[in-house]
Amino acid sequence: MSARPKKKVIITCAITGAIHTPTMSPHLPITPDEIAQQAIEAAHAGAAIVHLHARDPKDGKPLQDPAYFREFAVPIKAQSDVVLNFTTGGAPTMDIEERLQPALQLKPEVASLNMGSMNFGLYPMVGRFKNWKHEWEKPYLEESDGRIFKNTFKDIQYILESCKANRTRFEIECYDIGHLYTAAHFLERQILEPPLFIQSVFGILGGIGPHPEDVMQMKRTADRLFGDDYVWSVLGAGRNQMPIATMSAVMGGNVRVGLEDSLWDGPGQLAKTNADQVKRIRTIIEALSLEVATPDEAREILALKGGHNVGF
Repeated sequence: MSARPKKKVIITCAITGAIHTPTMSPHLPITPDEIAQQAIEAAHAGAAIVHLHARDPKDGKPLQDPAYFREFAVPIKAQSDVVLNFTTGGAPTMDIEERLQPALQLKPEVASLNMGSMNFGLYPMVGRFKNWKHEWEKPYLEESDGRIFKNTFKDIQYILESCKANRTRFEIECYDIGHLYTAAHFLERQILEPPLFIQSVFGILGGIGPHPEDVMQMKRTADRLFGDDYVWSVLGAGRNQMPIATMSAVMGGNVRVGLEDSLWDGPGQLAKTNADQVKRIRTIIEALSLEVATPDEAREILALKGGHNVGF
């Protein structure tokens, strides 16, 4: 009797993002060189996909200038075969045209896309820190109690249709059950094409919680809405990262880790690199008798256009 093939688990690593600020961890990559180096290390550790934001090298402020994305995308592509995934979320303070430009101009294989407008509460973090490195950081977090991340149906359709000619596929970020129904709406209208890459997000204040029942409800709903027409992945914010990733692997899903989503490598211990988190989840995946997908295997699973068809 031949052995059944092992399930291939796609690891996405989110290298740096708009949630955390530079003073929260000295290990968060800020400059294009730092972002590129950490992405390459994460790829070598087992990440099939790296999810990328850009920051102003002077003060770490989130930005969406395609020139900065090009600065780190070119060396990442040259030194690894990892799939590059650019954000269209950017930061809640940006308008849609600004958020769209890196994906539109540089034509990556994958871009992230939030499936709705939502409260995005970062303000509880303010009380955890006393020393701020830059003037923008504390107000950025404090003012999130009155800030909405905006992605209307019109915005989502605009991003999807703008990038259609690029053949960029999307990491469909779903922060709540209703976001799955929004994805199903665009799939029914044939504005999204299968297989959908559904990234379920848990533990952000304003979205679904991190309880195991929440994870299972997301999976049950996605199964019912999409059947075989989707690939499921999860990310857990903060201390929820590894438990929720482990749940996904056990349930047949894929995982996202990285310093954008959690600064930690264990209780009270900051992760020194993104590769640390990739190695940790890879150890868990392999302990479950599963295999980590290579970038080319991820390309096949997600029906991507290939790294030679990008604009950088």
